Amino acid sequence: MKAFFLATTFLFAVAGSALAADAVVHEPTPELAPAGFAWTGGYIGGQIGYGFGSTDYDYDYFGGAFDYSHDPDGFLGGIYAGYNHQFANRVMLGVEADIAWSGLKGSTLAPGNSNFSATTKIDLTGSARLRLGYAMDRLLPYVTGGVAFGKFSFDEYIQGDLWGNADENLVGWTLGVGTEYALTDNWTLRGEYRYADHGTQEFVTQPVDEEYSADIRTHDIRLGVAYKF
Repeated sequence: MKAFFLATTFLFAVAGSALAADAVVHEPTPELAPAGFAWTGGYIGGQIGYGFGSTDYDYDYFGGAFDYSHDPDGFLGGIYAGYNHQFANRVMLGVEADIAWSGLKGSTLAPGNSNFSATTKIDLTGSARLRLGYAMDRLLPYVTGGVAFGKFSFDEYIQGDLWGNADENLVGWTLGVGTEYALTDNWTLRGEYRYADHGTQEFVTQPVDEEYSADIRTHDIRLGVAYKF
């Protein structure tokens, strides 16, 4: 009788343990955050840089005598802002927009008539882009690309007096590469190269109604400092 009582007690104990184990709720394993610095978050910053490019004009009359070709260059500066999301595998995907006031400028005499000259100025550049990078703790190399926009002016002179001019908006595309480094948990420093192609821009100068087309391309080297929220 004593042996039966002990065996029964043992069986109830085992059954109770099994039921208790079944009653345990297993929580899903959370996604592990990457070790080290995390790039996820919004930011705003300022940038300075140097740009250079080419503007090749085509004028349909006089056999190319007024087909100016300029190589504008100069300094630029502005602001940028964006948002990054860093995944567990250290891949970073972000969106960014920027605008910069530009001092790029170039001038030449008319190829076939030295009485005429012209000047190209790129007054404003900007973009809306995606960024794709790979986080190595505080170091973030990345590529970037998207839509580029800007504003340029063309001024033509005859013996130093203004002959005709045009101010036009630009839309095109841009691609670039860069590296960003987190100096602290909130401050980052970056260097970036960007190429922009605005395609062929058609315009008419005033008041003389000369119809020009221009192919406009630029290269920018920029340094930026940003505050990460």
